[in-house]
Amino acid sequence: MTNYRILKLFRISGLFLFLLLCSLQVAVAQITEETYHKAEYFLSNNIQREVYHLEVIPNWLEGKTSFWHQTYTKDGKRFFLTDVEKKSTQEAFDHKQLAKLLSEKSGQEITENKLPFNRIQISKDGKISFDWQNKTWTFQNGNLESKRAPEPRNRDSSTSPDGNWKAYTRNFNLFVENLETGEEIQLSFDGKKDYEYASFWGWSDMIYGESGERPFHFTVNWSPDSKKIQTQIVDLRLAEKMLLLDNSQDDKFRPQLMGYYRGSPGDTTVVTYTPVIFDIEKKEETKFPEFSLPHFIGMYFNWAPDSKSLFGTYLHRGFKAFDLIEIDADSKKVRKVYSESSPTHVNNNNIFRRLDNGQFILGTEKSGWNQLYLMDWNSGELINRITNGDFVVKNLIKIDEENQIIYFEASGKEKDVNPYYSFLYKVNFDGSNIELLTPEKANHEISYSPDGKYFVDNYSTVNQATVSVVRELETGKIIQEISKADISNLLKKGYQSPTPFTATAKDGKTTIYGIYYLPTDFDAKKKYPIIDYTYTGPHTDITPKTFKAGLIGLQQPMSELGFVVVTVDGLGTNGRGKAFNDVSYNNLGDGTTDHVLAIKELAAKNKFMDVDKVGIFGHSAGGYDAGRAMLLHPDFYKVGVASAGDHDHRMEKAWWPEMYMGYPIGDFYHEQSNITNAANLKGHLLLAHGGIDENVNPSATFKFAEALINAGKDFDLFIWPSRNHSFGRTSGDYFTKKRWDYFIEHLMGEKPLRHYQINTN
Repeated sequence: MTNYRILKLFRISGLFLFLLLCSLQVAVAQITEETYHKAEYFLSNNIQREVYHLEVIPNWLEGKTSFWHQTYTKDGKRFFLTDVEKKSTQEAFDHKQLAKLLSEKSGQEITENKLPFNRIQISKDGKISFDWQNKTWTFQNGNLESKRAPEPRNRDSSTSPDGNWKAYTRNFNLFVENLETGEEIQLSFDGKKDYEYASFWGWSDMIYGESGERPFHFTVNWSPDSKKIQTQIVDLRLAEKMLLLDNSQDDKFRPQLMGYYRGSPGDTTVVTYTPVIFDIEKKEETKFPEFSLPHFIGMYFNWAPDSKSLFGTYLHRGFKAFDLIEIDADSKKVRKVYSESSPTHVNNNNIFRRLDNGQFILGTEKSGWNQLYLMDWNSGELINRITNGDFVVKNLIKIDEENQIIYFEASGKEKDVNPYYSFLYKVNFDGSNIELLTPEKANHEISYSPDGKYFVDNYSTVNQATVSVVRELETGKIIQEISKADISNLLKKGYQSPTPFTATAKDGKTTIYGIYYLPTDFDAKKKYPIIDYTYTGPHTDITPKTFKAGLIGLQQPMSELGFVVVTVDGLGTNGRGKAFNDVSYNNLGDGTTDHVLAIKELAAKNKFMDVDKVGIFGHSAGGYDAGRAMLLHPDFYKVGVASAGDHDHRMEKAWWPEMYMGYPIGDFYHEQSNITNAANLKGHLLLAHGGIDENVNPSATFKFAEALINAGKDFDLFIWPSRNHSFGRTSGDYFTKKRWDYFIEHLMGEKPLRHYQINTN
């Protein structure tokens, strides 16, 4: 080779190297502090101040057709008072004057646009009161006074409705005291530690140390005539604890042992509740061991107004059947009023209302859709169907027994509308004259007044800002428009609302719904990596339906970094009827297959989406999804972040998997475990967990990590020692940036800024 050719080759190579270095510098320069600032703007604590009059959450005043609500305006946080009869909305008090007085009284600098409280009370004479700094403050006519806040209500005892008796426990047994004579009566005698009367096990109760005491709880249910008490025995004798180690306490140099009772699927060593009734006059106790249930199911009774009976819903373990039962308070005889079963599961929150006329209203999915039925209480027989159709009744708002009218929320009934949108209807008891009361094609969130005459309706979609109105319940007529969301600040930033889309599910025929997010500096000529935000749990549907939900979430901040973020509700999730929901029964591990299909279909229509660069993240059940997606679809998802994941449902809290995954446990639990399938990993995976997470114990993440190690797979692990289940949420924290950075580095191929602390004020 001649010297000239060698020199030329060096020049070309040098030029290529120079261009390559330049391109790398440009790429690195794309991630700057400004990149993070753009994402920070959409964190919930920040963005809620940027939208004025985002919604109206009414706090109705007792005995009045008026309410107060808090919102953000161009003048900062403000409290408003609406008088429905006068059709007026105005500031509830002089914010500037109150801020000045608070500053003077407290010695702190208080500004009118950021008052240090979020709730107020308004008395009948217009006096404003609020709690702050362990004091109760009252403000009226330019005067501000304070006094020590009242002590929390004593929950160690309970006074009877007639005021004559006080119930309490001692040495794990139930006692009552006659408040007139001082006479004490011991009602139970076999109570002891771990077999305890009138107590319960709290969701987040924690026991510290090897022999620590569990938190004290007391609960009784008085009959209206004050002659009987219904309560329960909490049996912890066979229960096994889940354990945690808290390594984060500054004043300790060895970890703090923490224990709590939380049964896993199939466990027999669980906390159980046994209902019991006491007759005070007869000093008689009656136990109902046939209704003993694990604490994660529980059973709750209501007294009939005449005190002659109690009634409640008994859910069988596995959630495949329920009985509506009645107990005669004198004879203690049990009657099954109504029973229902399913080969998969029944709802654990069935609509049930007992009426004064010997009838009851029941909402169940026995037709395949949650519908309302009018039933006879004495016979348990059907009187007539109240609603009928392929739609979901979501909630009873009001029952007008006198006029035999029911007001209820439902979704999926209106044609050519997103089937998840809620609307308000009314219908006669006999099923006739069903009427739509909220006709706008949007999602309606309502709150009705105590007198039942009016309701506040916040209606919106993800790309239609909220309109807040007061409507007449009987007709749905708009009485007053309270506010419209002002999104001018968002528009100045270039905000584009999430874009709704539809796709075809894995069955090849069902339409599924989702939305995708674009950054505010979106350029259709560019290619953007795609991130899937997942939570395929069958008890919920996570794709936002309202303007607020579309704005305040994890998706838009992530998108601002330079991604298209997708959220979709596939088969097996909630809100579309039982057949849709049951797709996930015994099959929670296949939730993200619909996501893959939806993203591919979406990317084929939108060339700015780079379907070769797809990531996924989720938290809790979504953390399982993200891990599962990386193992089930390893060639599609290149990067995953799985936080607080229940990576093996056999290690999860029992009620959720037993209801939706199946009971008793089958091979499908093992087959759909992320731990079992760890060897399938190909892409980049970040596992994250809180060190003291009592909701989803970190042991599953540790076992998943161990399985990945045994399979020789590279992955990343982040443990936040002092955190429970709550981290990486919409307000932003240390892990929020950790998650952002993981996708910046491994999906976008850029270099994140090290040691940058995001602004979460």
